[in-house]
Amino acid sequence: MALAIALVLIVVLAVGFHFASPWWTTPIASNWVRMDDTLTITIVITGVLFVAINLFVVAALLRYRHRNGQPNQRAAYEPHNKRLEWWLIGITTVGVAALLAPGLFVYADYVRPPPNALQMEVLGQQWQWRFRFAGPAGKLGTTDVRYMSNDNPFGLNPADPNGRDNYLIETPELHLPINRPIQVLARSRDVLHDFYVPPFRARMNMVPGMITTFWFTPTKAGRYDILCAQLCGIGHANMRGVVVVEDEASFARWLAQQTTFEQRQKAKVQAAPAAAGGSAQALAEQGQTLAQAKGCVACHSVDGSPRVGPTWKGLYGKTETMADGSTAHVDEAYLRAFIRDPKARVVKGFAPIMPTFDLSEQELAALVAYIKAQGGDAAATAAKP
Repeated sequence: MALAIALVLIVVLAVGFHFASPWWTTPIASNWVRMDDTLTITIVITGVLFVAINLFVVAALLRYRHRNGQPNQRAAYEPHNKRLEWWLIGITTVGVAALLAPGLFVYADYVRPPPNALQMEVLGQQWQWRFRFAGPAGKLGTTDVRYMSNDNPFGLNPADPNGRDNYLIETPELHLPINRPIQVLARSRDVLHDFYVPPFRARMNMVPGMITTFWFTPTKAGRYDILCAQLCGIGHANMRGVVVVEDEASFARWLAQQTTFEQRQKAKVQAAPAAAGGSAQALAEQGQTLAQAKGCVACHSVDGSPRVGPTWKGLYGKTETMADGSTAHVDEAYLRAFIRDPKARVVKGFAPIMPTFDLSEQELAALVAYIKAQGGDAAATAAKP
């Protein structure tokens, strides 16, 4: 009897918690309300089964419980009950079909965009987001892993004229036009990622070596968080971005301000001599942009706050203790060697998880200049007249 009462209480409390707790999904900001409907169908079917099974157990406990005064009563042995088995097979089949069918129809539409959809590519890499849009010609250029480098992270084919006017966004802020279908082409440069904007109810795994796709239509203007929904390493929680949904005119202005692939290639050629004669401040500003584009800021703070990597505030000029007990003075040579081969020496208290970046000499100098600009004994001494 006590077990039957406990099961009834569990059912009542579970159902009551479901309706009383604020677990419900956030307001939707896209056309995929059918995702919510599919989730609701799943919850209703599994919830009804949860209640029915527990109440069946309660009924069985009450009906077939041991009764005093009947010491010779024996349990009835019934190895087969075809009628009950057919009922269970039928109910299970209907329940599974009701769970699967809506999702199959929704997913078929989810990966089949309308003809007027705006194409956008998302590239995931530990632990940063990059985005690409077609240029005025309206076509995305072809890509290949053979062309991938830190100067060409998307792997755009330099010989493809369709890619030369493609807009490349290497900051974690993305803008999208409201009420316009968006087709997302998702790729990963290293490990499994997942592009996810919770209010859009739209997400897709990003698998290395594959191009996955889905589409959605933003329906509410605003700023929404971009998350990675697959555990992609120790910096996973910091792999964040922002998507800004705005009117078509504002989106067009923002897109026109972005750098194209052709402009980036020209800037790369022109930047080398400019950096050699440029000021330290200009080099540090370039390093700041690079740190954001490469995802360094996901693991290293510049305000002293703890993250998965050492903070850059006051780093330059200090003495670091290594995992093997040795010490090292943080100067320019140390920073260059550490960035080139981060696993050669491990700082005490931190895991050897920093990926290796194939940086050009100019990029390396800019990054070191930015770290030096964050302060430290040597940096402060060098700044004195």
